[in-house]
Amino acid sequence: MGRLFGTDGVRGLANRDVTAALALDLGSAAAHVLGAGDEGATHRPRAVVARDPRVSGEFLSAAVAAGLASAGVDVVNLGVVPTPALAYLVGAMHADLGVMVSASHNAMPDNGIKFFARGGLKLDDQVEDEIEQHLHVQRELPVGAEVGRMRTDTGIAAQQYVDHLTASIGTTADHRPLEGLRIAVDAANGAASQIGPEALRAAGADVVVINASPDGRNINEKAGSTHPEQLQAVVVAAEADFGVAFDGDADRCLAVDHGGVLVDGDQILGILAKALKDEGRLTGDTLVVTVMSNLGLLLAMKKAGIATLQTGVGDRYVLEAMRAGGFGLGGEQSGHIILAEHATTGDGILTALHLAARVKASGRRLADLAAEIPRLPQTLVNVKGVDRSRAGDDDGVLAAVAHAESLLGDTGRVLLRPSGTEPVVRVMVEAATQTQADGVAETLAAVVRERLAL
Repeated sequence: MGRLFGTDGVRGLANRDVTAALALDLGSAAAHVLGAGDEGATHRPRAVVARDPRVSGEFLSAAVAAGLASAGVDVVNLGVVPTPALAYLVGAMHADLGVMVSASHNAMPDNGIKFFARGGLKLDDQVEDEIEQHLHVQRELPVGAEVGRMRTDTGIAAQQYVDHLTASIGTTADHRPLEGLRIAVDAANGAASQIGPEALRAAGADVVVINASPDGRNINEKAGSTHPEQLQAVVVAAEADFGVAFDGDADRCLAVDHGGVLVDGDQILGILAKALKDEGRLTGDTLVVTVMSNLGLLLAMKKAGIATLQTGVGDRYVLEAMRAGGFGLGGEQSGHIILAEHATTGDGILTALHLAARVKASGRRLADLAAEIPRLPQTLVNVKGVDRSRAGDDDGVLAAVAHAESLLGDTGRVLLRPSGTEPVVRVMVEAATQTQADGVAETLAAVVRERLAL
C-alpha cells in the first residue's frame, strides 16, 4: 500500500478515496500528533477547520472536526475560506493546528484534507508519516468534560484575514492604494468568491467579478486559473486595467493584461522580485523558484541583478528553501506564490494585491511590466512505457542530453523529470524558437523511448 499523504495532503475522489471515516480518523490522529500542547500548557489544544465550497466539503469538514473533538481538541469552524486564510488564522488565533478540506484546483468530485502546524506551517513528510501511523493505533479517548468543544466562527476571523491582506500594501482608513485601478476577478466559484473581491475593493480598486457564485458543484468548472479564457475576454470587454484569476482554494493567482494576454506565475514572480529589489526589500537579492520555471525568468532576473535558487517541483520545496535561506519571495509558474513577510503559504489574493500595488506605484501597464520577463518557447513531451529509474544514469540518454545542451547553449535548456508514480519520463526543452524547442524535444524523446524501453 502506498503512502497516504501526497505532495499536498491527502487527496482523491470524495466519498470513495477520501471518506467521512478517513476524515474522522485523520482528525483523531492529527490531534495526537499536532495537538500535544507545550510542556506546562494549561489550555486544551485548539484547532481551526475550514473548507472550500465543494459539496463534499460539508460532510468531510464535519467528520474531521468530530475526530479532533473526540480526541479532546477544541475546534473553531471557519466555514468557507481560502487555504491561505486558514494558514494565516492558525497563527493569528494561536491554534495548535489547522485543517483545510479542499482539492485546490482539482475538479469538483475530488476533495482533500491538508494539515497545518502551529504558526500556519505545512507539515514535513516525517510529521505526515507520524499522523498516518497513528491512524492504526487504538487509544483511550477522553470522556465527559474532557472531550473537545466545537463552535462556528461568525465571520470575525475572515474579516481579520482581509484586514491583514489589505494592510500588507499599506491600506488605511485614509489611504486606499489601488484607487484608480479597474481589476477583473475570476474567483473560480471557489473559496475566494467573497473575500477576493472584498479585499481588492477595500484597497480602493474598482472590481469586476465573474465566477463568484459557488453552488457546491461548479468550483473550477471552466473557470479560474486553470481556465482563464473567460477572464481574458472580460478584461477586454470591461476595459479593465488587468485581471486576476484564482483557483478553487485561492492559493494561486494568474493575471491577464489589458489586452487579454495571460501573465503567468513566472512573470508575476519576476515583477514582484524587481519591485522588492527596487525597494531594497528582496532578501539576499534572491528569488526561489522550481526547476520548471521558464528560462526567460532566470535570464531576466540575472539581468536585474537577482539570483535565482531552484528547487524540486512543488510549493513545499520552495517554502523549505525559503525558510532555510531566510528568503522572502518564491513560487511556481502555476501562480503559487509565497510572500514570506505576510504569509506562510501561497496566497492568491495577497499576490493579486501586491501585483496591483506594483502596477499602480509604477504608473505602467501590467503588459509593460510583464514584457520585461519574456517567456521562452517551451515544449514538454511525456514519454510513456519506459523505466523512469534509469533516466539519470543511462549513458545514451546522458549523451543525448549533453548534445542537446551544447546545441542550445545559453539560449535554451533541457530538463528530464521521471514521474514519481508512473513509467513516464517528462522531457522539457526551452529554446529561442518554438521550432527549435519542438525539434530538440522530439529528438530527445526518441532517445529516451529507445534506451529506456521496458
